[in-house]
Amino acid sequence: MDQMKISVVIPVLNEEEMIGGLIRELRVRSSTPLHEIIVVDGGSSDLTVKTAAAAGAKVIGSPVRGRAAQMNAGARAASGDILYFLHADTLPPARYDQLIRHALSVRSKAGCFRLRFTGNHPALRFYSWFTRFKSTLFRFGDQSLFIERPLFEKIGGFDEGLIVMEDQEIVRRIRQKTDFKIIKEPVTTSSRKYEQEGVYRLQFIFMIVFTLYYFGARQETLLHLYKTLMKRVL
Repeated sequence: MDQMKISVVIPVLNEEEMIGGLIRELRVRSSTPLHEIIVVDGGSSDLTVKTAAAAGAKVIGSPVRGRAAQMNAGARAASGDILYFLHADTLPPARYDQLIRHALSVRSKAGCFRLRFTGNHPALRFYSWFTRFKSTLFRFGDQSLFIERPLFEKIGGFDEGLIVMEDQEIVRRIRQKTDFKIIKEPVTTSSRKYEQEGVYRLQFIFMIVFTLYYFGARQETLLHLYKTLMKRVL
């Protein structure tokens, strides 16, 4: 496992403020030279593409906008043995590459990290506390999924028919094939959306979308509801 190469895949849309620093920090926090960082742009209108390229990432465009399609496009462009999907506003812990390799084994071909937020609101600490549990109900994209490439290809990657909840849906399919590891060290994700929308209000919106998803609501309905309730459009 120690020799397995990691491809970091970051889907982005208008992330010029975050992407350059993230790429530099990924190299600093890796205990070994990173194999590659692939930034998959969904059609940014700001300087995201130029900033990511200047920071040394391989930048590609996705033929379809949407996190699932962008992450699948990044996986197709990757040449590493392990795919590590990371949001642009999330930082992994120090030695994350080593932690990922050590988490993988004959029995476990995928996993993610626990989560904490940049903000220190008690509710955010409470929300992140739940990420220690193994239930799929507490798995979200901010926790940064890692998976061995053969398994990712075997299960067909992310479901591009999903606009929301794609990160949780793929974990359910992964768990049908392998043990899913939760690394104790947390990634740190920005609490900017919570600060913009309100800590309790945004969590309430997430819970509505989450509940309706499991009751079988159409993806277009969930997206419309999310955009309607959010002060800041996606």
